[in-house]
Amino acid sequence: MIFVTVGHELKFDRLMQSMDRWASKNPETEIFGQTAIGSEGGYVPTSFPSKAFVGPDEFSERIENATLIVSHAGMGTIITAQTMAKPIVVFPRRGDLKETRNNHQIATVERFADRDGIYAARDEAALFSTIEEALRDADRVANPLSAHAEPALIKAIRDFIHQ
Repeated sequence: MIFVTVGHELKFDRLMQSMDRWASKNPETEIFGQTAIGSEGGYVPTSFPSKAFVGPDEFSERIENATLIVSHAGMGTIITAQTMAKPIVVFPRRGDLKETRNNHQIATVERFADRDGIYAARDEAALFSTIEEALRDADRVANPLSAHAEPALIKAIRDFIHQ
C-alpha cells in the first residue's frame, strides 16, 4: 500500500493530481491519501480513497502498513518514515508556485536525498519513475532511525552545558 500525505495544514494539489494520474495507470496498487484539513476547495483524488485529516494513531498505522510513503518534504513525515524504516518519496512544495512561503522544502530534499530510504522527486516529470524505483527497492531501507539522539550528540550537549 502507498500512503500519500501532504501534512495536516496545506493542500498540495500538484502532488494529489500527479498521484491520481499514477494511480489510474496502476489500479492494482492500493493507495490512500491524506489531503490536509486546509484542503477545502483543493483537489480530491478520484482513483484512490482519501481523507482530509487522519489523527495521530491512524497516521502511524497507515505508515506502519505502507510499503511506500509519498509525501511533501515535511520533516515530521520524513523523520517518521526513517524511524519506522519505511521508504519515502519526497516531492517538495515550491514557493514560486505559492504552495508554501518559500523554497525550504526544496532545501530539505537536497539535504536528505542521499539518505537510504529517501527518494527525491524534484518535479512531476521525475515523480512516476521515482515511485517505481522506490517500490523496486522497498526492502532495501536501512536500519530504522533511532527515536533518540545519538550518544555522541548527547555527550556534546552535556559537555557544552557543563563548561
